[in-house]
Amino acid sequence: MSEQITIEKVCILAGKIMLVSGAETYRVEDTMDRISTAFGVKNPQSYATPTGISFSLDIAGTSNFLRVTNRSTDLHKIAEVNHISRKITAGELDIQQAHEQLEKIDHAKLTFPAWAQILAAALVSGCFAIMFGGSWYDFIPSCIAGTLGFASMLGFERVVEIRFLAEFFGAFLIGLSALLFIYNGFGNALDMIIIGAVMPLVPGLHITNAIRDLMAGHLVSGLSKGVEALLTAFAIGAGVALIFAFA
Repeated sequence: MSEQITIEKVCILAGKIMLVSGAETYRVEDTMDRISTAFGVKNPQSYATPTGISFSLDIAGTSNFLRVTNRSTDLHKIAEVNHISRKITAGELDIQQAHEQLEKIDHAKLTFPAWAQILAAALVSGCFAIMFGGSWYDFIPSCIAGTLGFASMLGFERVVEIRFLAEFFGAFLIGLSALLFIYNGFGNALDMIIIGAVMPLVPGLHITNAIRDLMAGHLVSGLSKGVEALLTAFAIGAGVALIFAFA
């Protein structure tokens, strides 16, 4: 016997994919409302925070709740859910088809492999070092330091699932490697090498989402994401500062 697909399941699944992939909470709520309205719901009630989703079909109706524990960044999945939402609104998908497509997106691994992320972090690190005023002598050291820092962050996070500690460890290795490069005569500007190398660790998406949620009136989500970004920035700064404290 096949599982009965309800409007609540479709809306919460769409909201879960977006929230886990790094979408703003106001966008999550808006998508859930649009999908349910397209299926004939007159007064949908959706509420999202960075750690959970609540949805009901009407005021004082039965509330459905989903706890969200792990979050990452996958803008492609967010775009895919938005595409499905538009197709539902246009009447091109029924509830069964919408659920099937959302299930495929939920189980798909659309993020780039670790090696591609590390390679991109290396190139980004070197380019940022140049952009912030470094010389071409700082390009290669910044690329290598950024590679070591980003790769160690990914590896440490798999062992200890605490993002802040992983970013602290990555920043620590960046500061250490940059200091060793300058000490051995590779590179000109220590600060430019470090600034370029830590850029892949900077929580730019969290800062952007926090501001957008605050501007949309989602104070709880905006403040919590802002604090998360602040703690991440503190972890990065502390990891680099620890090197200079003992240098």
